Amino acid sequence: MEITGQTKLMFVLAHPIGHVRATAILNAHFQSIGRNVAASPLHVAPEDLETVIGAIRKMRNVIGFGTTIPHKIPVMRHLDELTPNARNVGAVNFTRRDEDDRLIGHNTDGLGFVAGLKANGVDPVGKRVLQIGAGGAGRAVAFALAEAGASALRIINRDVGKAADLARNIVALYPDCDATAGPEKAEDFDIVVNTTSVGMKEDDPIPIDLGRTGPATVVADVIMSPPVTRLLAKAAERGCKTIGGKVMPDEQMGLVTAFLHV
Repeated sequence: MEITGQTKLMFVLAHPIGHVRATAILNAHFQSIGRNVAASPLHVAPEDLETVIGAIRKMRNVIGFGTTIPHKIPVMRHLDELTPNARNVGAVNFTRRDEDDRLIGHNTDGLGFVAGLKANGVDPVGKRVLQIGAGGAGRAVAFALAEAGASALRIINRDVGKAADLARNIVALYPDCDATAGPEKAEDFDIVVNTTSVGMKEDDPIPIDLGRTGPATVVADVIMSPPVTRLLAKAAERGCKTIGGKVMPDEQMGLVTAFLHV
């Protein structure tokens, strides 16, 4: 890919940066649709987030940026506007920079995750889901699953209060989804999804005991690197259908292109 003064640029802000693969997916997508846009990872420590975003406002050939761990929630306070989806989720994974230097935040994580499930033959309608995590990605996935028709959503999180708050938010918008918080057995659910960063490191523990799960259980992970986490490897050993994290950004590309006005 040739990058010139005519190329529109975007970044993906993260800390740490080594796990980021979204830029490769974005660049492949932009090339496939004939757009002169290039994406690059940008290593931004939490204490530098405000400074970096202030600089991006003034970069006239930058169309926006993505945010991943740990910036999806903190980034909101530095933006001018949030889409309804981002406001409901309470996290932002893509921000558009308009010509007047305004920054508008959006969230495509959950929509992409559900699209990835469906692309792999899994429809959330009527399904009982056990979700690990209630952070930025977790909120996006939870709202999207409820909107897609999941009948029940059980949320596990180290901070139980945070999980309970998310469950209440889900019920307020989607009363047909029985959203609750607290521990539960994996085998009692149709879908188990990890939305945390646990699994990025080789020595990370498996975030949940898969118990007596088997072929009737779908186990998904939002982590892209490694492509097969210890959770997914264990699930495969038990005969579960597994879905890796790469499906989420793959399915988001059309959503991101439209939002960025590319």
